[in-house]
Amino acid sequence: MLAAGQYPVLGRFNLATPDPNAPDPTVRVRGIGVQISAPDGNVWRMALIDPPVFAVSTPQGFYDLLNASASKNPEAMKSFVAAHPEFAAFGEWATKAPWTASYAEVAFNSLNAFIFKDGSGAEHAVRWSLRPQTQAAPMTAEDFAKLGANHLEQDVTERVARSPQRWTLVLTVADPSDPISDPTKAWPPGRRTVEAGTLVVQKIEPEADGPCRDINFDPTILPDGIKVSDDPFPAARSAAYAKSYDLRTSEASSYPRTGASAKP
Repeated sequence: MLAAGQYPVLGRFNLATPDPNAPDPTVRVRGIGVQISAPDGNVWRMALIDPPVFAVSTPQGFYDLLNASASKNPEAMKSFVAAHPEFAAFGEWATKAPWTASYAEVAFNSLNAFIFKDGSGAEHAVRWSLRPQTQAAPMTAEDFAKLGANHLEQDVTERVARSPQRWTLVLTVADPSDPISDPTKAWPPGRRTVEAGTLVVQKIEPEADGPCRDINFDPTILPDGIKVSDDPFPAARSAAYAKSYDLRTSEASSYPRTGASAKP
């Protein structure tokens, strides 16, 4: 999968919210789902987001966060934060990190650790990021809100129409002492990194007729040489994504494809 060459990729930019109509300024976390297909038939699917750490340390904690976020009890989030001190690092980022006006300026992070096998057969815990080659222009939440409810999609569509947008795939290799089962804990600076490739986005299509519409970006679909670690989140995501995929495809008649893409 990491051999030199040009491999086809499908991807989807997204906002981390269950509401497909949520205005851009109301959602703090941005994400990207990616599928890389190698010539030998191997497929690598990944789901990345832009925070440097995850909000909670366990799938149960994430379930608790969703319930607290949806609760009408004004004390729900306060109680959640008190019960999950690991949330503090994510909360710090969410409230203080600058915003950007484009997906093209975002660094997307795997956060979860996976096990890579090198050419000698040795195994290494790895996290990875897609780091933008476009220079970021930080801004305040207030300035970003002035750009409109659907600015991110419009912006990346216009940028790619002018010229391809690029991200560098950077692998970060853990030291033996680094935690690999808790995505709320960042690895210390200075860990070995490897620039493993470049993601080149050459075309943007609307989701309704786009090729990624019916793909399940399950992060446990991995190529030879990569496997899950002790981090519990990929398996939990796989189960949740499968349920979501089943629900979406069962409603396909209410969301039909149009034009040429509707043909078998």
